[in-house]
Amino acid sequence: MKKAFKISIVILIPLMVVSISSAQAIIRDRSAKSTFIAEQITMETPTGTFYGTLALPQSRSSIPIVLIIAGSGPTDRDGNSRLLKGPNNSLKLLAEGLAAHGIASVRYDKRGIGETARAMQLAAEKAGIQLREEDLSFETYIDDAVQWGKQLRADRRFSSLTVMGHSEGSLIGMVAAQRMRANAFVSIAGAGHPVQQIILEQVKSQLTPELLKTAEDIPNQLVAGNKVEPIPSELNVLFRPSVQPYLISWLRYDPAKEISKLRMPILIVQGTTDVQASLQDAQALVKGNAKATLLLIEGMNHVLKTVPKEPEKQRSSYSDPMLPVAPDLISGISNFVNKTRSQ
Repeated sequence: MKKAFKISIVILIPLMVVSISSAQAIIRDRSAKSTFIAEQITMETPTGTFYGTLALPQSRSSIPIVLIIAGSGPTDRDGNSRLLKGPNNSLKLLAEGLAAHGIASVRYDKRGIGETARAMQLAAEKAGIQLREEDLSFETYIDDAVQWGKQLRADRRFSSLTVMGHSEGSLIGMVAAQRMRANAFVSIAGAGHPVQQIILEQVKSQLTPELLKTAEDIPNQLVAGNKVEPIPSELNVLFRPSVQPYLISWLRYDPAKEISKLRMPILIVQGTTDVQASLQDAQALVKGNAKATLLLIEGMNHVLKTVPKEPEKQRSSYSDPMLPVAPDLISGISNFVNKTRSQ
């Protein structure tokens, strides 16, 4: 039997992963082109307080803001995951880069992640209920993003709102952007095909023919809304019964179809050394909407760092916070946001 697939590559959806980060103090970057502060921001929900970081350039006039939505699995607001050896700070560095260009941003811990996880757990204990993975749906993530967006739209400090999603956050963001008055949308390393195709593509080389056939059959049942049991132990990390309700809700969305519904400027960003999302994904999204512009970042990988397609350098970059994000990513998004802020 072939080795079990690499959990750092396949799409994982753990829910109640409590990885508490320390409270964010206000910090100042005086070396940046635009001085900014980073401070905690919260959003109240029926299931508890959500926590995020607001990177706010100092300005006497209203400025554009970007809502940053993280990718799949236990990925926190900074782009870090407990499944990796250490932090890479990809989204934190991206937010700081945008702030240096005079663009504000909010990045937040999703349900079950970081400080939001602790707040949800405390709220659940107070209400006498138990948080369960099977209660989470993809629509819940979308609703949360919409609520964040509406909160930012109501803030007079901000002149425009751009929704930006990384990896799985791309699909969450493009659906959420339809439900709020966003001025623009940015996809970074987003899938261009339904999730079942992505899962199979990522694991097919690591499964026996028998297991691959099973892995192909299970999503077909889930698409039809049917739960599948039992699950072979080798596939449990992907299709365990407790995550199937989430997958059923996720499989309802086809990125190429959802992006066709957007009526706003769209930027599709893809790195050329990304081993998780491909140029074909980006091209599928661009093809789905005539308003979309494709921005290819030479040498950028999935965690937004400039890294060649060498396995060891790819692996180390996922846990290297000292490696900066690709400069062309920051300048490209900054130019797009400033260009669309009045549209």
